[in-house]
Amino acid sequence: MAANNGKAVLFVCLGNICRSPIAEAVFRKLVTDNSVVDHWRVDSAATSTYEIGNPPDHRGQACMRKHGTTMSHVARQVTKDDFATFDHILCMDESNLRELKKKASQVRNCKAKIELLGSYDPQKQLIIQDPYYGNEEDFETVYEQCVRCCKAFLETYS
Repeated sequence: MAANNGKAVLFVCLGNICRSPIAEAVFRKLVTDNSVVDHWRVDSAATSTYEIGNPPDHRGQACMRKHGTTMSHVARQVTKDDFATFDHILCMDESNLRELKKKASQVRNCKAKIELLGSYDPQKQLIIQDPYYGNEEDFETVYEQCVRCCKAFLETYS
């Protein structure tokens, strides 16, 4: 769990098996490498129920292994508690954003700032496209976007 004055970030995509677990793993590695892992609570979740209980997509896992980053996540759906306990909820596309804002409006004590992860991209790639129907190259693109965005996000909130 987060230490005192800890910050909490939740990465969200549609199914929580491709983009958000990659972002979670990338961010976890960043805070570990920067020796601030004790200051952050990091997780990921889905807007949908499609993949609950499943591990990350095997192509995403292969991509992360190639970059020396481990992933250990089981897909789950965003809960009402998430809006009250996370400082930041970072999602991948407009559809995720709409869904999260709709859910947040039903939560009385929402403290989370809900944003597109891509809003932190120095290369201004606002949307992180779902690689599910794509190939290994698409997962690599997601990985690279997540690295850029997570670094910028961490710099902003460190």
